[in-house]
Amino acid sequence: DGTGVDKIIPLIMAGAIGGLVACLVTVFKKEWSAYTAPVYSVLQGLFLGAVSAFFEKFYPGIVVQAVALTFGVLLVLLFIYKSGWIKVTENLKLGIVSATGAIALVYLVSWILSMFNMPIGFIYSSGPLGIIFSLVVVVIAAMNLVLDFDFIEQGSASGAPKYMEWY
Repeated sequence: DGTGVDKIIPLIMAGAIGGLVACLVTVFKKEWSAYTAPVYSVLQGLFLGAVSAFFEKFYPGIVVQAVALTFGVLLVLLFIYKSGWIKVTENLKLGIVSATGAIALVYLVSWILSMFNMPIGFIYSSGPLGIIFSLVVVVIAAMNLVLDFDFIEQGSASGAPKYMEWY
């Protein structure tokens, strides 16, 4: 079609399906994670690289912005976490997990309703409600990084098995 999209789609599918298989193997065989985690990383890199190439064709410059913002959020949150400004309590964990589940439920309902031609329009709109919803989703997604930092630190402190470094 001239845009090269037809060459990108198979890479997206291979990365997504292969990554899912590697993820499932890792979840059920944690002790294999030293082998499955690098495979998963390569396949997810293929998937994200292909998706990025796809969007870059239609929205030039978006990938550089997304990568820069992602690393910026990661570094800022890691600094805030390590400096002790954020304390990961059981209530914070519960709040973040609950909010993440609620967002997933909203997207699931939106997807199901869209199959019946009844989309929840505000989720994808550029109006005030859509922007606020998107900002809330970004904040909750970022806060999941804090849970990851805590999970890693707790695992290390409790003497988790060596394979858990990869998991």
